[in-house]
Amino acid sequence: MQPTCTAQEFVDSHLKPGRMVVFMKPTCSFCKRTEELLCQYPFKKESLVFVDITVTRNTEKVQDYLQHLTGARTVPRIFIGKECIGGCSDLVEMDKSGELMVRLIEMGALQP
Repeated sequence: MQPTCTAQEFVDSHLKPGRMVVFMKPTCSFCKRTEELLCQYPFKKESLVFVDITVTRNTEKVQDYLQHLTGARTVPRIFIGKECIGGCSDLVEMDKSGELMVRLIEMGALQP
């Protein structure tokens, strides 16, 4: 994150329609589980993005903004487009129920 880039700009720059974004930390076991689960899906290029928030000098500010945006500051924070679907346990539930596959197909994120 450049010094002139705020936490809000950093987060918002990644949120785009048709894209699933996971804000994460590489040392987090829930983030690793999330990555393992999502990597089982045949995403199109650029439709799945993992954002390591520790590359910023403002990890705390990024988490504060995520809390403002989503109600939680824990990672992973998972977004489909600009909508936060929650964290790892929420993703696992969506996967088990089949809702995740439906949402990914609806947004055109998967390869045919």
